[in-house]
Amino acid sequence: MAWLLIRDPETLGPDEEQLLEILRGDAAVGSIWHLARSYVSMIREQTVWKLDSWLSSCSRSGIERFDTFAAGLRQDYAAVRAALSEPWSNGQAEGQINRLKMIKRQMYGRASFNLLRKRVLYRA
Repeated sequence: MAWLLIRDPETLGPDEEQLLEILRGDAAVGSIWHLARSYVSMIREQTVWKLDSWLSSCSRSGIERFDTFAAGLRQDYAAVRAALSEPWSNGQAEGQINRLKMIKRQMYGRASFNLLRKRVLYRA
């Protein structure tokens, strides 16, 4: 259901559209859908000016999960604003860190740092 609520409505099939309309008939699900779609569009379009009003909408919604999520975003407000306004991301670095951790897990307790270094540097 969560995936259905955040997907682009133009990519939904006829059955999915019908299910979404049924779900949106419920007031709580309708509010969740509206907040989720607003969040997705704000992230994709990087519209930093919508952030404050979206956070306020989450707090007023009465939906505990959105209120908690918004409170977490407020705690690191400067970083969230930067993520929405800056054109670059740390995705490449995070991918390399994930790769290194995977290699370390594969070698757990089997070899020294020198072998780990060679596997990381010479991996094709």
